[in-house]
Formats: sequence, C-alpha cells, structure tokens
Amino acid sequence: MPKSAPAKKSAAKAKTEVTAAKTKSSSKAKAGSVRAKPKIPAKTVAKPMKRKAAPVQPKRTRSPQPTAAPNHDQLWTTVDRYLVDMLVPQDAALTASLDDSDQAGLPAISVAPNQGKFLHLLAKISGARRILEIGTLGGYSAIWLARALPPGGKLVTLEIDPRHADVATKNLARAGLADLATVILGRAVESLADLVEAGAEPFDFVFIDADKASIPEYFALTLKLIRAGGVIVVDNVVRRGLVADAASTDANVLGVRRLNEIIAAEPRVTATSVQTVGSKGHDGFTLILVNA
Repeated sequence: MPKSAPAKKSAAKAKTEVTAAKTKSSSKAKAGSVRAKPKIPAKTVAKPMKRKAAPVQPKRTRSPQPTAAPNHDQLWTTVDRYLVDMLVPQDAALTASLDDSDQAGLPAISVAPNQGKFLHLLAKISGARRILEIGTLGGYSAIWLARALPPGGKLVTLEIDPRHADVATKNLARAGLADLATVILGRAVESLADLVEAGAEPFDFVFIDADKASIPEYFALTLKLIRAGGVIVVDNVVRRGLVADAASTDANVLGVRRLNEIIAAEPRVTATSVQTVGSKGHDGFTLILVNA
C-alpha cells in the first residue's frame, strides 16, 4: 500500500538526521585523532639531535694533571735497583771490585750490574772463547766477561792508566780469574796495533768502553782482530741524546757520530744501536755482528 505524504516526509527527515549524525561523529573522530598526537615542541626535538651530532666532552678538570715533571733519573735508578735485586745478585768479588775502585779514587763509570750481566749473557750466547775488552777501569765488567768464558778461554783487557790497571788486576785475582784474564797497560790504539802485528789469535767478542773520541780507530783495528761471525759491543753511544746533534763540537759525540758513519758504510758488519735508561742515566750501546 503506498505511503502517505507525511510518512515520506518523516522518513526523509530521519535520513537527514542520520547523515548529519554520521558527519558529526566523523568530525569528532578526526578531531580526536589530532588531539591524541600532540605536536612535539621544536625545542624538545632539537636537543637530542644536538647531542648526537656533537657529544658533550668531559671537562678537563676531571683528569688531574701532574703538578711537576717526574724525576726520570731517580725513577730509572729505582727500577734498576729493583731489577738488580731480583735478577742480578752481587757476590763478594763483584761488590769488592766496586768498593776498591771507589776507595782508589777511580771514576764511578763502571757498567751497571744489570748491564754487566747483559754483557756476560751476550758473550755466552755468542759462544765466545776469546774476549777483548778496550777500557778496563777497575775490572768490574772484566769480571762479568771473564766469567762467561768456557774452560781454556781467554780475556785480554786494555787500560791506559797504571792505577786503574793495578786495581783491576787485583780485583780479577780475588775473583779467581787471574789465569783467564790479562791486563795490558798502554794506549789502546798502540796495544791493538801490537796485537795485530803479533798475529794474535782472532777474538770472538769485543767490548769497547774507552774514550769515545778514539772509537773510530778502535773499531778499525778491532776488525783486524775479530773472527767472522764475531760480536762487537760499543758502550756509551747515545750521550744523553747529544749524539743526534749534528752541530755538536764535543769530542766524544763527534767520535760516536764518526763511528756510525763508518759502520753504515762498512759492508763487513751489520749493526744497530739501542738507547738505554737506568742508574747510569740516558745512554745506549751499539751491537755489531761481523758478517761471516
């Protein structure tokens, strides 16, 4: 049955109200969505980005700085004393040789105990049967070297000062090494030349510890007295770093620099120099292998 006009009007009105309600509801939902995700202030976003790009560094005051430069010489001596106490026990002969040298007024320039044992070990490692030392002083290093010799070995040590030679001879005898060691008195250059002229049996190991101004000459003569495969050690070659000073006029520094030039041009040897620090200060040694 057909609907009456009022009924149609009521239906149309209802439909319009439903549509309006949906539109209103939709608008509320959109508005609610915007309110649920508030806009983050630009200031809040900028902070983390800034920290990421440039991390804040700790203040320098958090790392205390030393108030004064350390006393390196004292530290080196302390470490030497510890190492000697642990690894290089001194017996009566070694201690007496230093005491007698001091009482006789000899300069306190003997090698340090750990350096003495280092020479001893190098001589043993090289299998040395004949050792030559240039610069005896009171015999402390000579004792270390002579003790590295096998039965039947021989140490020849050269000394220019009669008083030094006398002290060294007595120290070597007290250490029970008189039969192994011979102290030759005189200028080392002349004594070396005499050994060359006499056709001395080649040496296996040479320790050069005399005046540095003359070491180029000592080295040249040593090459005539050492066998192929032999080892040469030259002491005091860094001179507290002065060896690197090309403008130095010090005779000892000039002697070391000249030695380095000779070694660098000498095809018969291979060498290196090593800096050392310890109770003797900042210095070093050169280790030379005579090529076979």
